[in-house]
Amino acid sequence: MPDLRFCPCCGADQLIRQVPPGDTHIRLTCSACGHIQYQNPKIIAGCIIEQDGKYLLCQRANPPRPGTWTLPAGFMENGETTEQAALRETWEESGVRGEILSPYSIFSVPRISEVYIIFRAQALEITGEYGEETLDCRFFAPEDIPWEQIYYPAIRQILERYIEECRSGSYGLYMGNDDTGRVHFIR
Repeated sequence: MPDLRFCPCCGADQLIRQVPPGDTHIRLTCSACGHIQYQNPKIIAGCIIEQDGKYLLCQRANPPRPGTWTLPAGFMENGETTEQAALRETWEESGVRGEILSPYSIFSVPRISEVYIIFRAQALEITGEYGEETLDCRFFAPEDIPWEQIYYPAIRQILERYIEECRSGSYGLYMGNDDTGRVHFIR
């Protein structure tokens, strides 16, 4: 996020970078009113939806990497729960109305200041219509998934693990983090 030029609280042009008293990080601080401008990670929420042994994927229309495939997911909005964000993003990107079954995976990518929260969900309604962020949306059998065109390695790992667990009927809850895009899962 680029630095602000004016304080969002008082409008003064007296913003400086410093470690505020009692804090541990350098923050953008207004020397006129004392306002501290925090910059926090973005939360991305999404769903894995399986139906009849097939898995819902969306083909990205927007950069980065349009044409690649991913789970329906996106940035959480203010005033939403993570569950509401995951269901909204799934609806917007795929035209599928879902219902959350359980949390499935939480992983952090500190290099880009993002936290991904992926839920297991079931489809309640499939409209066949999807939003402008999506070029295509389909349910894929595991052998038909375009594995080499999955947008992000961590999403591929999550999907591979989930497919294995669907076959066994036993699901875990996973946490992980890595800046390389590969997630080291802890069960």
